[in-house]
Amino acid sequence: MSKKLIKSTLVVGSMTLISRILGFIRDVVIAQTFGANASTDAFLIAFKIPNFMRRLFAEGAFSQVFTPILSEYKTQRAPEEIKSLIDHVAGTLGGLLLLISIVSMLAAPLLVFIFAPGFIHSPEKFALTGQMLQITFPYLFFIALTAFAGSVLNTYGQFAIPALTPVLLNISMILAAWYLAPYFTQPILALAWGVFFAGVLQLLFQLPFLSRLHLLPRPKFSFKHEGVIRVRNLMIPAIFGVSVSQINLLIDTLMASFLVTGSVTWLYYSDRLMEFPVGVFGMALATVILPNLSKRIAQGDHEKFVLTLDWALRWTFIVVIPATVGLIVMAQPILTTLFHKGEFDQQDVIMTTRSLITYTVGMLGFISVKVLASAYYARQDTRTPVRIGVIAMITNICLNLLLIYPLQHAGLALSTSLAALLNAWLLYRGLRQQNIYIPQVGWLALLIRIALANVVMAAILWWGTGGMNALSWWLGMGTGERALRLVLWLTIGIVSYFVALFVFGLRVNHVSLKQTAQS
Repeated sequence: MSKKLIKSTLVVGSMTLISRILGFIRDVVIAQTFGANASTDAFLIAFKIPNFMRRLFAEGAFSQVFTPILSEYKTQRAPEEIKSLIDHVAGTLGGLLLLISIVSMLAAPLLVFIFAPGFIHSPEKFALTGQMLQITFPYLFFIALTAFAGSVLNTYGQFAIPALTPVLLNISMILAAWYLAPYFTQPILALAWGVFFAGVLQLLFQLPFLSRLHLLPRPKFSFKHEGVIRVRNLMIPAIFGVSVSQINLLIDTLMASFLVTGSVTWLYYSDRLMEFPVGVFGMALATVILPNLSKRIAQGDHEKFVLTLDWALRWTFIVVIPATVGLIVMAQPILTTLFHKGEFDQQDVIMTTRSLITYTVGMLGFISVKVLASAYYARQDTRTPVRIGVIAMITNICLNLLLIYPLQHAGLALSTSLAALLNAWLLYRGLRQQNIYIPQVGWLALLIRIALANVVMAAILWWGTGGMNALSWWLGMGTGERALRLVLWLTIGIVSYFVALFVFGLRVNHVSLKQTAQS
């Protein structure tokens, strides 16, 4: 089972890695073409609003709720009942989202005022954001149905296609920036249309794979179907509970709209870099273990449920802590290499570095929340994450008000990180208090080895990338030299970390399900 989980995680992680690399290319294209100014701030808000709701209605709350129910049907019900569930959920979800999309397009100025009230002081920026939001909002309808299709495929072990699908968004936006922008009087509008077409393409891409499983839905709208009622009842609290980190990021954006121009963009690029390991590893791990945990609950096998969760948490610490240390140490070399060109200047690098470091502090929290929340949702418990999420969100708001003045946009990022760590800790404590999860033998030795290996890696990277003089050193290089050196030192960092882990005594069987069970 451990090998199967690792293989599935690697498949999802590899597909996600391709998407994330293209996402970075997309961000580089946007940064170098449009810079960090009023128009990019406007686009990022117009993209963030439907993207935020996507995480509520799509791979956020919906997937976390629907996957355990579909897994239960798959384990305990007849094929006809499974198909009926898929048909009715597809029809009801699609109908509701179509209505939400239409209303939101009509109410675009009101949404801009709610999500970026600081823009009201800049009429041109406010109007441009509303115009682009009317173009981007239908993306929610298409991408939510794409996430629905992905949940079905994941439940049936088809992980690669849903993980690869986001590539189409990045390709669409890159092509829009390169080829459509010159045809608009306001070139940034091309990106909004790129988002719209990406939603259509992603949904169409997955439909043939559903058809191969004989699960292509014939949408039926009904609130009375048993499965729809269960999804609805679980999803209402899950909408908040599973998306607290996204709500916190949105609060950051809202408050950043009151800061100097460029703050929204600096936070965006910081979040994108921090989300790279979160997406490649965190989402891959959560995507793979949720169907597995749901299956264990449906089978009544609590022992394997605990072992699977323990295995996921061990790998979370092994991968996330060095990713955190590496991003902090190499923040300026990475940002300089990826974005310092064209309209993205040295000041943008410095300001983005500040928020990147403070966002990265919370990376362990962001990813742990995804893993720990899966344990609750697999048991169809959506209320506990909501209660914990309320605490985390209130904490984030209070910290935002406390830190925004001394630290500006970096204070907003730090607040979100601290709230994520609190969220993860409370989820963990809840599982322990209910005896749902019991840590297996070997955690102390594992944490000591991880800490020592990170000290070795950090020292090597600090020395090799310029230390205190990193920014001036990397700014003095050409683009090609920066890229080569960045790849070289990232590789050296990864190799030195895992070599150090081996030297300090860690072996693969120490973090396998088999070894954990024996312990």
